[in-house]
Amino acid sequence: MKKAKHSPIFSNQQEPHTIIIARGETIRHFTLRPWAAILGGTLAFALAGTYLIATSYLVFRDDLINGSVARQARLQQAYEDRIASLRTQLDQVTSRQLLDQQAMEGKVAELIQRQKSLTERHAKLAPMLQRAEHAGAAIPPEADSNAPMDSNGQDIVKSNDDDAFYGIDPIITGPTSVTRKPAPRDDKPRKSVDKAELLLKSVNTSLTDIETKQIAQMQALSNTAYENADKIMEALAATGVKPVLDEKSDTGGPFIPAGSIAPFDAKLNDLDQALERLEGAKALAKSIPISNPVPGMPVSSTFGVRKDPIIGSMAFHSGIDFRAMSGSSVRATANGTVTEAGYNGGYGNMVEVDHGNGLSTRYGHMSQILVTPGQKIRIGDVVGKVGSTGRSTGPHLHYEVRRNGSAVNPAGFLTIGREVAAEL
Repeated sequence: MKKAKHSPIFSNQQEPHTIIIARGETIRHFTLRPWAAILGGTLAFALAGTYLIATSYLVFRDDLINGSVARQARLQQAYEDRIASLRTQLDQVTSRQLLDQQAMEGKVAELIQRQKSLTERHAKLAPMLQRAEHAGAAIPPEADSNAPMDSNGQDIVKSNDDDAFYGIDPIITGPTSVTRKPAPRDDKPRKSVDKAELLLKSVNTSLTDIETKQIAQMQALSNTAYENADKIMEALAATGVKPVLDEKSDTGGPFIPAGSIAPFDAKLNDLDQALERLEGAKALAKSIPISNPVPGMPVSSTFGVRKDPIIGSMAFHSGIDFRAMSGSSVRATANGTVTEAGYNGGYGNMVEVDHGNGLSTRYGHMSQILVTPGQKIRIGDVVGKVGSTGRSTGPHLHYEVRRNGSAVNPAGFLTIGREVAAEL
């Protein structure tokens, strides 16, 4: 007899299974379809999984919440650290910009102060230049006379850029050698600061060049004034007149070390002394009869022993005769005071002028006298008209130079006048 083969529960999915439940005398049975078994198993597994997941969540919920909170805290801390870092960088940039701004303001203030000093120097120098022009001292030309100048007479240094940038103030600085077109703002403020520093450095160099030129011009003017004064004084030395401007006996004043005086002020004082010397030399020259009383007229008779034109015998001629047409102007040969103006024997109509330093001049044979005794006259003033009055054979001017009352040869004085005419 063969044994029946028993298959496991639910092994045959094609046939339904019957479940029998016995309880005492009560017997119950259920027929279980395959699909119902599968559905039931699936539900059981789902319920078990859900239970396990819920249990795990309840067990690990605090850890998950704490982890999430910790992660949020870390993100918040990183964010705050980033904010703090950016704020620190911003503070550094702001501080650097503030320092740069303060440095720029200091440099600009320094440039404005230097410009103010240049203006004050110009106010001091302008009268000196007028004195130098009036005294005849040649103003030295600029180192580059073809360089363009701004409204203040300052050199404009051009660059290769077409659009000039006028820097801090066009009135103060003029166009500068560093020119830049406006650039859009970027995150490199230091680049703009460097450009501004280059600009201020260029302006500072320009102002330094102007100061150097001013000092060089004053030095050149002083040298010219001293040279002209020396030429005049050397020429006047032959007249025997002692120059008063060289006397230094009455001097004094507080002691100021030379190093404590600014170069500009030192050069300005030197220029003032040079112009004072030149003006003194010219004033002295104009008080000595070195000018021609009738410019351009020939000499008809010289100073010294000659044959008298009237009686024919040898006689001393105390002056020089200038042949000139009657009515020609007779001019004073130096500054002085008229001491005599009238008829004087052989001189005819004569004018005598006292020039100081023991020197005097006489103008004789004039047809007309145009000055009066006591009148102050200057070199070149007309004192009368050429004539033939007194002991004369025809229209001419008799001209004498006297030192301490004695007649001296006027030719030496006229020679000196021709030598210093260019400086006067």
